[in-house]
Amino acid sequence: MYIYADNAATTKIHPAALEAMTKCMEEAYGNPSSLHSVGQKAAEVMQKAREEIAGLIGADFREIYFTSGGTEADNQAIRSAADFGARKGKKHIISSAIEHHAVLHTLERLEKEGFEITLLPVGEKGIVNPEDLRQAIREDTALVTIMYANNEIGTMQPVDEIAAICREKKAIFHTDAVQAVGHVPIHVHEQNIDMLSLSAHKFHGPRGIGVLYVRKGVPLFNLMEGGAQERGRRPGTENLPAIVGMAAALREAVAHMNASGKKVSVLRDMLIEGLSKIPHARLNGDARKRLPGNVNFCFEGIEGESLLLLLDHRGIAASSGSACTSGSLDPSHVLLALGLPHEVAHGSLRLSLSEENTEEEMKHIIDSVREVVEYLRNMSPVWEDLEKGEKEHVI
Repeated sequence: MYIYADNAATTKIHPAALEAMTKCMEEAYGNPSSLHSVGQKAAEVMQKAREEIAGLIGADFREIYFTSGGTEADNQAIRSAADFGARKGKKHIISSAIEHHAVLHTLERLEKEGFEITLLPVGEKGIVNPEDLRQAIREDTALVTIMYANNEIGTMQPVDEIAAICREKKAIFHTDAVQAVGHVPIHVHEQNIDMLSLSAHKFHGPRGIGVLYVRKGVPLFNLMEGGAQERGRRPGTENLPAIVGMAAALREAVAHMNASGKKVSVLRDMLIEGLSKIPHARLNGDARKRLPGNVNFCFEGIEGESLLLLLDHRGIAASSGSACTSGSLDPSHVLLALGLPHEVAHGSLRLSLSEENTEEEMKHIIDSVREVVEYLRNMSPVWEDLEKGEKEHVI
C-alpha cells in the first residue's frame, strides 16, 4: 500500500483535465493571437475556458488573467497595488505573519524600496483577528494581502470580514487563495475580494498555470514586457492546453465540492483523533476552521525530516510544511508565528488529503506515525532528557 497524503504540495491530475488537454493539443493547436481560422479556433477555446473559470469563482471573464501559477499571480497583484498606491502617496501594506513566501518575499523587496510593512499576528490557532486589521489600517494603506487558507496548517481566515473592512477603508484587498479554490465555496464579487490568486495543480489541474482575478477598476501593472496577450497585462503566448485543463479540473472540483468536502473532512477528523492520542503531540491550527483535508501535528522530541523519511519507507507520502521550502533547515515560520519554540516546530508533520484517500489508509497512517514517533524518541537524547525531567515538556 502506498498512500499519497501530500495534496497541499500538488495533486494528481483529474482524468477530465487530462482528456481536455489532449483534445486541445490535437484540435486547437493554433496560436490564439493568430488571425487565421486555426488561430481563431484556439482563441474561441480559450475564451470559453476563461468564461467558465470566471463563472466558477463568481467573476466576470474580463477580470481573469492567466499566469504561470500562484507565485506569479501573488507577485503581480502585490506589485500592482504597491505601484498604484505609491503614485498616490500610499506606501503602507498590511499582511499576516503566516503568508506564503511568494507574498512575504515580495513584501521584503518592497520594504527595501521604501514601503512600510505591517504583519498581523495570528495567535496560537493561526487566525487573523479582524479587529487587529481595523486597528492597523491607515489612510496611507495601499494594500491588504491576507491568504484565504494557510498552506501548512490549513486554517481558514475570516476573509469576508477582512474584505468588508478593506472596502470600508478604501484599501485594495488581495487574497492568496491557492489552497482554497476548488475546496471551499468562493464568490469574489459577493465577498468583496479585489484580487485573488489561484493555481490549477492544487485542485487536480496541470502544473504551471494559474489565474489572477482582478476586479474591474483595480489597476494592474505588468511584471514582464512583451506582446499584447491578456489585454496587454501578461505577455507571452498563452499555454492553451493547460488553461483548458485548469478549467476542466475546476469544473469537476466545484461540481463535487460538497460531497468531496464531507468525505475528506471525515478522514481528516479520523487522523486528528488518532494522532492526538500520541503522547506530547499537538494539532497545529484551529480544529474546525481549517481546510477539509489538512492535518498538521508537532511531535515533541523528534525531527520532522527523519519522520518523513521513515514514513516514506512505510509507503506514506507526507511533508513537514510547504513544499516550496522543503530544502530549508529552518523551522516553519508559520509554526513559529503560532508561538511554538524552534525545537518543537522542527518536529512537524503535514498530511493533506484528497477524495481518493480511504479510511483504511487513515488507520495505516495513524499506526505508522505512532510507531515511527516512538522509534525516533527511543533514539533521541532530547527525549531522554525530557522523560527524566531534566528538561520540561512543552507539549
